[in-house]
Amino acid sequence: MATTATASTAPAAMLPAPPAQLHTISLLVANKPGVLVRVALVFARRGYNIESLVVSPALSVVGVESTAGQFSRMTITCSGDVETLEQIIKQLEKLIDVVHAIDHTGQAVIETEVALVKVKVPIEARTTVLQIAEHYRGRIVDYGTDSIIVRVVGDSAKLDAFINLVMPFGIIELVRSGKIIMSRGLEET
Repeated sequence: MATTATASTAPAAMLPAPPAQLHTISLLVANKPGVLVRVALVFARRGYNIESLVVSPALSVVGVESTAGQFSRMTITCSGDVETLEQIIKQLEKLIDVVHAIDHTGQAVIETEVALVKVKVPIEARTTVLQIAEHYRGRIVDYGTDSIIVRVVGDSAKLDAFINLVMPFGIIELVRSGKIIMSRGLEET
């Protein structure tokens, strides 16, 4: 008796993989040379790709006596499977210069990102692009004869939507900051 395979009985290898979930991890680290390299190596050894990485000074550290400049905050956005990410976080917390590492995926956080978008805009299309920028609360930071630069601030989806709308006009350059986050309420980031 011959059988035919249907979509529900097809081998798992033939089904498309679901898109990888983006994870946002915050680290509080000592502000010392080489810390960033050691953190990046933990991700690289596990084959985890870092989508964005933002590093800035941490002004205050709850529960740790500090002075300005001793600590930095890293916000890392990456994609991959949860099991590997859990191992990465455990390895990060073992590094001597890491105070703590937290995966904020699914938590209540405030997130924001900044983009500078240089758009090719002839005079006849300028009003349309200015209206799009105004709708997304973008700020025009430079006017040229054939281009403008718009600074847009917001979550990743807002920036993606703005970029998609101005893309037909011609994006000359695009620079994005990467995501920064802060936990809501009294929870530590």
